[in-house]
Amino acid sequence: MTNKLKYFIGNWKMFGNLNSLRIIDQIEAFCNKYRKYRQNYKVVLCVPSTLIYYFSNKIRSNFVSFGAQNCHKNNKFGSFTGSLTAGMLKNAGANYIILGHSENRLEGDTDKEIKQKIESAIKEKLNIIFCIGETTKEKRSGKTFKVLKKQINNSISKGNEMKKIIIAYEPRWSIGTGKIPKVNDLSKIFCFIKKELRKNFKTKKSNLVLYGGSLSGKNINMFSSISDVDGFLIGGSSQSSKKFIDIIKNYYK
Repeated sequence: MTNKLKYFIGNWKMFGNLNSLRIIDQIEAFCNKYRKYRQNYKVVLCVPSTLIYYFSNKIRSNFVSFGAQNCHKNNKFGSFTGSLTAGMLKNAGANYIILGHSENRLEGDTDKEIKQKIESAIKEKLNIIFCIGETTKEKRSGKTFKVLKKQINNSISKGNEMKKIIIAYEPRWSIGTGKIPKVNDLSKIFCFIKKELRKNFKTKKSNLVLYGGSLSGKNINMFSSISDVDGFLIGGSSQSSKKFIDIIKNYYK
């Protein structure tokens, strides 16, 4: 296991209210207390947009940052009822944003629309957590690398500020199923993603690449042997301070 900075990013999805501040308080208190590895990890919580302003003003921390879960592809005010621009989310206190999540793709997000969202978010200087991943059918037919390459190349413009983009590999067949890819498969996939980014976008420094999908305190330690994993995008377990903290603690065991 390397000592480089690891990201533990929580995706609350459609969860939480003002009283959920206690969850953040407990996570922040843990970060302050757990000194042994404190310099080795960064916590980001992507919460519903209704909570970003409240949480970011209540929690002033060197260890916990806040993010949004999606935005509209248009970054100008307009007739888009119920939608939010990247700028509105930034103004509310978000420093990160999840884009291209499989749940949003299932609701109709295309690579073209995700590309527009990424460009809007970059203009607002948001750090982007860009999700990619294959379906069960694509995995079984041996198309994993082809799918990941297509999603990357169709959604990221070569003129983009690449240092603002974090890749999150989330195989669709793993999300919420309890199924985790094998360590050898993950090592190959993470190596492929980093090589693809360096080749296509001529980056001098490798982009951060995270894993997401059915993560828990019980399985997190298996990832400590994969040097190319830069952190984790955590779904349901991030809605509980205990489960989220257990993931951090057990990773470093």
